[in-house]
Amino acid sequence: MMETATIMERAAGRLGELALRAVGDHYEVISNGVFLMDTRNGESERLLVRLALRHKRAGLRLLIGGLGVGFSLAEALRSNLAECVTVVEIEPKIIAWNRTFLASCSGDALSDPRVELVNEDLAVWLRRNEGPFDAICLDVDNGPAWTVADANGALYSDEGLALLSERLKPGGTLTVWSAAEAQNFEEALRLAFDKVEMVSVPVPRGEPDVIYVASRY
Repeated sequence: MMETATIMERAAGRLGELALRAVGDHYEVISNGVFLMDTRNGESERLLVRLALRHKRAGLRLLIGGLGVGFSLAEALRSNLAECVTVVEIEPKIIAWNRTFLASCSGDALSDPRVELVNEDLAVWLRRNEGPFDAICLDVDNGPAWTVADANGALYSDEGLALLSERLKPGGTLTVWSAAEAQNFEEALRLAFDKVEMVSVPVPRGEPDVIYVASRY
């Protein structure tokens, strides 16, 4: 039997309409009528952070672009490697839901004193010479191949990748979440970074999620 979806809240976001709906024991976030994220699994969102932090030492500075339902932030705090985790999220309502409906998904991670929360467009914030970071985890929209909001495409452009690379320390790592393989993006990534790896993550339904891992020497 199909579970009934209940709309918990609708809001006008900065990039279009947002809706939070409950389906059984889980929540889904819908952006401009298109499914964006849910609380059912989260393995790829957690792996996004683990891959960024592998081989890293304690006391690092981590940037997470996109709060989502809080899975990535919770994983970063669980690792105990980060002295400071900066989370940049453009939508105020996503932040509000993470403090209410979605708080249990991350163990109320936003309340952790190691977290610096920024409510702003990531590309705009990065242009102000913020950084440098030991690692950057990028989980904005549905990834580089399918953006619900056109404005998010700038982060995955050549200019956006160059900006992300500049904000990393030497030896730093960028990880990028994607809902599917993005060959053109991978080629651009290889031009901007010294080493690139693609990791496929099986999901319960549909094509695997993909995480791109890019490093600077």
